[in-house]
Amino acid sequence: MKKAGFSINIEHRMPQSRKALVLYSGGIDSTTALYWAQGRYDEVAALSFDYGQRHRVELAPARRLARRLRLAHKVLKCDLREVGGSALTDLSVSLPRFVRQEDIGPGVPATYVPFRNGIFLALAAAWAEAKGMDDIVCGFNTIDSPNYPDTRASFVRAMQRAIDLGTGAASNGRRIRIVAPFIRMKKSEIIRLGLSLDADYSFSISCYGGREVPCRRCSSCLLRKRAWEEAGTKDHLLTRLRKEGKI
Repeated sequence: MKKAGFSINIEHRMPQSRKALVLYSGGIDSTTALYWAQGRYDEVAALSFDYGQRHRVELAPARRLARRLRLAHKVLKCDLREVGGSALTDLSVSLPRFVRQEDIGPGVPATYVPFRNGIFLALAAAWAEAKGMDDIVCGFNTIDSPNYPDTRASFVRAMQRAIDLGTGAASNGRRIRIVAPFIRMKKSEIIRLGLSLDADYSFSISCYGGREVPCRRCSSCLLRKRAWEEAGTKDHLLTRLRKEGKI
């Protein structure tokens, strides 16, 4: 897809002999992105962020999977609690709870962290430039969660334009690309793709509540539950937690 002289690559086939940096939160989308990238790049590294999130429990299992896949994994700290404005970074803001996903109202969610993905992509671009990485792979998608402004294709195109204009790499003829292969996919489709790649989701954490055991009432838990139901199989995480006697 091309627009105004720059592009966002959303294809599932990528040229070989390239290095990919995967934005890796430890959730379903970024876990799928890790497995997806491994089959398409000569070298893959993972980049996670400790940004003061309520649910930073996601980072420990993210490290575990990266080690298991023998991937270089870096956790960058950027404390967004000082910015605030989100239920995920300001503990004085209540985390919204719902009975059903249909109860989630319109508008930008309280769990939106101001310009978080813009900040992450900017840091990832700096990291990729310094380390000689070619592509930044992210698991952004909007079909199931359309109200987050920083996961849309138009946003990714704008960030690509900024990278094209604002990096020394681009000035020297080396383009750092943002690759968003799932941006037009439902989460259940992302899960099915991951399963076809033998992805292990047993340590993927989605809950915003801050514990390994999902609260099952935040918007992320409800979306995850529906996605696994649509995918027609059991959630790997819940299967593991039951085996360990945690639920």
